[in-house]
Amino acid sequence: MRPLVISGSAHGAFAEDLARELECELGTTSLERFPDGEQDVEIQASLRGQPVFVVQPLGPPVGENLLELLLIADACRRAGSATVTAVIPYMGLARQDRVVKEGRPLGAKVLADALGTGGFSQVLAVDLHSPVVASCIQAPVAHLTAVPLLVERLRSLVRAESVVVAPDLGAVKLAETYARLLGLPLAVVSKVRISPVEVEARSVVGDVSGRRPLIVDDMISTGATVDVAIAALLAHGCEPDVLVTATHGLFVESAADRLSRTEVVRTITSDSLPLPPRRPARLDVVRLAPLLAEAVRRIIVGRGLDELLATR
Repeated sequence: MRPLVISGSAHGAFAEDLARELECELGTTSLERFPDGEQDVEIQASLRGQPVFVVQPLGPPVGENLLELLLIADACRRAGSATVTAVIPYMGLARQDRVVKEGRPLGAKVLADALGTGGFSQVLAVDLHSPVVASCIQAPVAHLTAVPLLVERLRSLVRAESVVVAPDLGAVKLAETYARLLGLPLAVVSKVRISPVEVEARSVVGDVSGRRPLIVDDMISTGATVDVAIAALLAHGCEPDVLVTATHGLFVESAADRLSRTEVVRTITSDSLPLPPRRPARLDVVRLAPLLAEAVRRIIVGRGLDELLATR
């Protein structure tokens, strides 16, 4: 049975790439708005009896993209599709996985509850900021990882004197995976978040003197965490020759400027999100279509996904 890929409006180029990788049809979708601004969705393809894979990363604007995904899923089910799988390369709201102050929402749980209304047979996600989110979604979640793809791109760039750096404590397990796959030592920057856009480095654990840092994280938003980490590493004697990698590159606000500083020789990310007009000066983008296509093939024939899953 051949899959059918349906694209939302969040990242049409990714859906096209996935359909090419799968050598399958990309269903035509009309995505417009009524005069009052409400979203108007129409699937212009025959779906009856077919397994459908809806591609929609939940990047900004998260609410709009989430609602569109749910509307498309409902349209697919009503058109008689055999199954509907949500392909979500980037999962917004996953950072809101705890309530740290009275009067604040648990955004990740709100997201999970909303996805639970979509009637999805499965959800494919990539490198969630908080794996806890996967356990809150009603549908089975395959939490895939892009780390092996990024590591392959990094092999030609790292040196014997490189060191993998976690820019905060939350990225330590991820950094351990990179360090193991690349055969490199590990260092950790301890930071404190002062506000949603301000962070402060407190210390560096590990030997970085004379070494070339590879800073790894699951996502880059404003670039503030990376910027503070670079300053701390330079203060501890690292070489001004920094690699930065993350699965998801949002590159909002001043991220492009922060990652274009002379010490950053290369930033490597995936195409889980469309690139904004302003992006880092020295940027490499790794395709996720091969990873997602392999997951789709295995789902179609009933094979396990273990080798593709995140372990952190």
